[in-house]
Amino acid sequence: MDKFVIEGPNRLKGEVYISGSKNASLPMMAAAILTDKDVILHNVPDLKDVSTMCELIKRLGCVCERDGKTLRLNCADISSDFAPYELVKTMRASILVLGPLVARLKSAHVSMPGGCAIGVRPVNLHINGLKQMSADVNIEHGYIVAKTEGLKGSNIYFDIPTVTGTENLIMAAVLSEGKTVIKNAAKEPEVVDLVRLLKKMGAKIEGEGESTITIEGVEGLDGVEYSVMSDRIEAGTFMCAALITKSEITLRNAPIFAMDAIVDKFVEIGGEIEILADDTLKVSADKINPVMIKTAVYPGFPTDMQAQFMAALTLAEGTSIIEETIFENRFMHVAELNRLGANIIISGNKAIVEGVDRLIGATVMATDLRASAGLVIAGLSAEGRTDVLRIYHLDRGYESLEKKLSLLGANIRREKQ
Repeated sequence: MDKFVIEGPNRLKGEVYISGSKNASLPMMAAAILTDKDVILHNVPDLKDVSTMCELIKRLGCVCERDGKTLRLNCADISSDFAPYELVKTMRASILVLGPLVARLKSAHVSMPGGCAIGVRPVNLHINGLKQMSADVNIEHGYIVAKTEGLKGSNIYFDIPTVTGTENLIMAAVLSEGKTVIKNAAKEPEVVDLVRLLKKMGAKIEGEGESTITIEGVEGLDGVEYSVMSDRIEAGTFMCAALITKSEITLRNAPIFAMDAIVDKFVEIGGEIEILADDTLKVSADKINPVMIKTAVYPGFPTDMQAQFMAALTLAEGTSIIEETIFENRFMHVAELNRLGANIIISGNKAIVEGVDRLIGATVMATDLRASAGLVIAGLSAEGRTDVLRIYHLDRGYESLEKKLSLLGANIRREKQ
């Protein structure tokens, strides 16, 4: 098991290249199940979650090959509908094979998903949607077992927007009979990117990025070659690193079009942004103002950026309030930040962050993917040595983070724990 060792405080300078989006790559990999032709994906990050999904695709009898930033997937000889517990338990996105399997094979045997322990994320919306599309779905011994004689279009309403639920049912609907209308659908850019891929494969979909999405089923899909969007959460994480270290860095290959809420809050806190090109921006900061943050579904402030901004706000000149509305257990990093000298109190679903003059290095433990990023950001500014343990969480969603930070001048290294 590895850990990060950070010697601080650090000042950053230079350029960083933002990797492809994890949350866009994973559903696109699952979409390969829908066709017997090649699906070629470019700009795919080299992450643990991507490797896990690739292994899952192989278990189904498909081909999944990596060449640099490119994946080739082919499910012409798909031979199984079984997604085993030992793979699915580590990554919630494994649930994304459910819709494509039912659509292509008319059956699926998928373990209940795992992933970060940040709160209850029920799959009932996925299951109810498939039932409305004429699938017989049951939970048996920890597995979702679905069968159908053929999916049929339906009107589906989500009580709350769900990203993976929206993606799963879109993929199920593209090969169904008739028209499916999904209301209160997720609007996230990663959902839009998936729909663009599916359209290029021949799917008939309208309304992506809006609350109502309409899918007209087709008989089959073609192969595709597609470049995955860049990771807005990784880009936002580096922006927070610039904030807390009061540094100037340039982000290349950044999905600026998808980052309005992150950019707005960055500027409110005191950061400065110069857009150099459609995918390039220079960010800097010399002060950290206290702010109020409330997480929300897109286009609101992303819950996946809450821990990173909290880390930066520990050094704000005043009191900040962060309200978490998406996951009920996403303040596990607070105790670890306080070990570094932060002054944070939790009250219900709100964190009250009283800015301090400095952070002091200590040993801290990552509890989930984004919390680990927040701890690394805090460690960059802390005086002395910070050891961040259990960074396997971080490796699920950040490609070579320590190498990228080192290129910016950070004193950070990976060691065996």
